[in-house]
Amino acid sequence: MKQYETGKVSAIILAAGKGTRMKSDLAKVLHSLCGKPMLTYSVNVARAVGAEKIAVVIGHQADAVREAFKDQELILIEQREQLGTGHAVLQARDTFCNYQGTIIILCGDVPLLLPSKVKDLLEYHSSENSDVTVLTTILDDPYGYGRVIKSSSQGEVLRIVEEKDALPDEKKINEINTGIYCVDSGFLFEAVKEIGDENVQKEYYLTDIVDIARKKGLKVRSFITANSIEVMGINTPEDLQRASEYLMITLENYH
Repeated sequence: MKQYETGKVSAIILAAGKGTRMKSDLAKVLHSLCGKPMLTYSVNVARAVGAEKIAVVIGHQADAVREAFKDQELILIEQREQLGTGHAVLQARDTFCNYQGTIIILCGDVPLLLPSKVKDLLEYHSSENSDVTVLTTILDDPYGYGRVIKSSSQGEVLRIVEEKDALPDEKKINEINTGIYCVDSGFLFEAVKEIGDENVQKEYYLTDIVDIARKKGLKVRSFITANSIEVMGINTPEDLQRASEYLMITLENYH
């Protein structure tokens, strides 16, 4: 039974990556998108859904990110070693040691996500009484993304398997992980302590919390968004250009 006030939410934004494929020395989340650092969009989403605390896990060019986002009432936490997404979330543990509620985990390089989608995700998480809810989408070509493995009967998420670790049959699955989650705070920080690095990348994957939740008998659901562009990660200059064009069209449609 969840022992906290329904609707209480805080956010962790993962923003530590270097972004090697951006072909630039600039930290990925500081690249400009329609005149603003990319990270701005994820911060705005967290604020729009009413996050009480917004913790941003930074790493590459941490000082430059701090300078760009000073005086914004953000909790900036440095991940000194880039050991994976699970390790990144673990860095925020002390920040949320007395917090009881839902943690929304966002990505600093997913700038097109709308607050309305995150509100829908939070509502679904609550209505399903889920312990972990993963935001997913369906791709015609899911190559490179973590696949969402579900039970055939109940639609429960059993695990998420990364491309490099996936078996041939698992690679045929089109439902992919966007890297955005709703997780109950008490479970989240217990789970990230348990994550191991027994995988091809030798990293601590946040996706492993799904398997940990299942082993504890907890409920894991996926919430599918039909608009895959909205959850597109920015990894290359071409991605950034595409996102810019999409935002410009979206803004024009509002006027």
